[in-house]
Amino acid sequence: MKTDDLVSMLATGDVAVPLRRRRASSRMWLALLVGLPFSLAILFTGYGVRHDIVQAMFWPMFWVKVLFPLCIAAAGFVAAERLGRPGVKPRNVWMGAVLPVLGVWMLAAIAWFTMPGEARMPALMGQSWRICAVSIGLMALPVFAAALVALRGMAPTRPALAGAAAGALAGGVGASVYALHCMELTAPFLAVWYVSGIAVPVLVGALLGPRLLRW
Repeated sequence: MKTDDLVSMLATGDVAVPLRRRRASSRMWLALLVGLPFSLAILFTGYGVRHDIVQAMFWPMFWVKVLFPLCIAAAGFVAAERLGRPGVKPRNVWMGAVLPVLGVWMLAAIAWFTMPGEARMPALMGQSWRICAVSIGLMALPVFAAALVALRGMAPTRPALAGAAAGALAGGVGASVYALHCMELTAPFLAVWYVSGIAVPVLVGALLGPRLLRW
């Protein structure tokens, strides 16, 4: 929606909230559908799927690794869709992103204090801590860019929050895609490196939002 059109609609009172909701939701779905194939392309061409993916699907921690970022992505999607509509508050949507992180941190704390001391650092660092957060950010980039383009076509009145929401959507998707390659399964590793990888797009989105999403 263009700024002049929005001002005209607000002035005349001709504001159709259901239409705006459908349009905002459609834009965000389109952004996801455009960005996700590129994220998967990065996975398949640059990393590959873990060789034991079928066996891993029977392990609970594999699904924790895949699903907790997806919950964050879903919260980011809803928050971005709401923040793209003037006058609509995100309400408690952010709790959908916070609660999965708190859950993983709780699992990590339990694992940390119940495992032998000599096993703690290997569980935290794993074999891929150097590339984990960077890889998540790389796979999040296509969705992040598409989400920002979608938000630019709307009318966010809080661009920093809207940018952060786009980052949460992208970071969650990027982490879930990377999880199909990653061999790490310990809760301390996920609590530090996966959360860090998701947090980076959120922070970048909050910084870029006021510059890229201003009316």
